[in-house]
Amino acid sequence: MPRHLLLSFFLLLPLAHADEKTNTTNPHDLAYSLGASLGERLRQEVPDLQLQALIEGLQQAYQNKPLALSNARIEEVLRQHEANANQAAIDSEVEAAMLAERRFLAIEKTRAGVRELADGILLTELNSGTGAKPKAVGKVQVRYTGKLPDGTVFDQSNEPQWFRLDSVISGWQSALQQMPVGAKWRLVIPSAQAYGAEGAGDLIAPYTPLTFEIELLGVGD
Repeated sequence: MPRHLLLSFFLLLPLAHADEKTNTTNPHDLAYSLGASLGERLRQEVPDLQLQALIEGLQQAYQNKPLALSNARIEEVLRQHEANANQAAIDSEVEAAMLAERRFLAIEKTRAGVRELADGILLTELNSGTGAKPKAVGKVQVRYTGKLPDGTVFDQSNEPQWFRLDSVISGWQSALQQMPVGAKWRLVIPSAQAYGAEGAGDLIAPYTPLTFEIELLGVGD
């Protein structure tokens, strides 16, 4: 029999030891309590489980009887179950992140003075500018602050910095080409125009919209 512990079965052992200490003379209550605890976990984690097959497998393994499935098949089934459970958890996290982004952007659209660019970026002009606009393959000199939706600053440049415009996130590329030197803008950039489904390491989670205050100080070739 493989040493799989389906659905963290070892977590039930402390309960078993507790029952043995407090009620060692009643093996029925111990067995029932273990079954009830396991049943509660299985109901939450595998709601469509076939109970008769569960009981059959539990009984045969516990009594050291020949099993209806080979060890190889059991290994395969449990690996697939774990993979499916992990994928379901990932899908749930993705759905929650995408919903949070939609809500954040919807609220940002209601701010006074906000206008939406063609690619979904939200722009608020803080200071106007009258200088030249960057070229797609040119350089920009900027001072900026980048924030997560909760207001956490994840990147900041208090001193002027030069960047090649084609080396930054696509939200910057498209917005800054419309920005004249001397302007200061607040940009809310959807995740699709930032780091998307991949995120950026531990710093920026997948499907995270970003907010920047950017002051364009100069442009170059």
